[in-house]
Amino acid sequence: MSRLSQYFEGVIVKRLSAVEIDKTKSNQHEFNGVKSMLKLFGSEKVQIETDFIYLGEDEEETLISRDTLTWYDARKNHPSRTEYRLYYPNDNEVIQLALEGDLLMIAKKPDGTAFLSIIRRGSTYERQMLWLFDIVGEGEKFQVKELDGEEDREIGYVESKILEILGWEPEQEDSWLDTIIGRFGGKFPTTRLFSAFARETAEDVDLINDPDFTLIKWINHEEILFRTLERYLVQEQLDKGFEDVDAFIKFSLSVQNRRKSRMGYALENHLTYIFENHDLSFSRQAITEQNSKPDYLFPSIREYHNERFPSSLLTMLGVKSTCKERWNQVLAEANRIELKHLLTLEPGISERQTLKMQEKLLQLVLPQSIHETYTLNQKSWLLNLSDFIELVKVRESLIQ
Repeated sequence: MSRLSQYFEGVIVKRLSAVEIDKTKSNQHEFNGVKSMLKLFGSEKVQIETDFIYLGEDEEETLISRDTLTWYDARKNHPSRTEYRLYYPNDNEVIQLALEGDLLMIAKKPDGTAFLSIIRRGSTYERQMLWLFDIVGEGEKFQVKELDGEEDREIGYVESKILEILGWEPEQEDSWLDTIIGRFGGKFPTTRLFSAFARETAEDVDLINDPDFTLIKWINHEEILFRTLERYLVQEQLDKGFEDVDAFIKFSLSVQNRRKSRMGYALENHLTYIFENHDLSFSRQAITEQNSKPDYLFPSIREYHNERFPSSLLTMLGVKSTCKERWNQVLAEANRIELKHLLTLEPGISERQTLKMQEKLLQLVLPQSIHETYTLNQKSWLLNLSDFIELVKVRESLIQ
């Protein structure tokens, strides 16, 4: 199992002040350092190759650029004083998006490079990054955290999903490659078949007594298997080469699109298998009003369209592997059902978003292990998968 220290030596965070980024108040192009930053950057002047990343309210706002930070002592020639600063280029487009109160996060990598992220205050991305690095009490002065000993963290499913936001690729396990090739002949099978293969080869699960752990185990295992096969097939194509730039771009887009669509299908494949094995009655993608197609309707679309069937015994579940601002898409999918449910794998959705969900009568469902990425107030409201299954079973027992 990999650990966070394999990716980062340490991280520093602070809230941005107006004097640091508001050009109407200051023309400053640097951050004032603190003594503890010497542990990461040393005492000599150094230029650090850095990935600059802007994380806004949603995925479409993400911006990435490559630039240089300069760590230096502005009082180097003074006999008794030191004043360390971190200089950034004035024209960096990520920095230009920063607002007062946004979170600045800088992490030093083991290879000497770094990443600098500007994260919109109150956003889901902010909650995810603070949880990943276990940061509390951030203010306008740098807080430094070295990632060693007890401060280090094992990389599980949730951690790997957050690291992907910062550009890190999940692990592959080449030991599975021969088995995958032997089963599927060196090409991508349908997601249904690949999900079944993942369930078949995953170990130590109990889908009846612990569906929450089982779902995450299957999703994580399938992700590893998928990336293993994907790496093999992409490398095979790279070795063959491309006729021209357009062919390369088309291939690259196909890889990205497959990644995005596959996760959603895989999640639904595994959920369907769990619901079937819990003997739940449901309809998949059945048509309701305005040609809407909820992911799951319990007990079935027949009861939904039966006006004499009590609405209180109907349950709708939308499914989105990630949701951010897209959660409101499920609100119009089943008009007869007042309180709707949405299952997602999204860690640390902001309190602002979950409050909106509650106002719109949308109940969030998450596998239990993802609950820890939410605040204490949010946890008291969340359901896990076991809770949801029990809710459906209780409603089924009341059907006359």
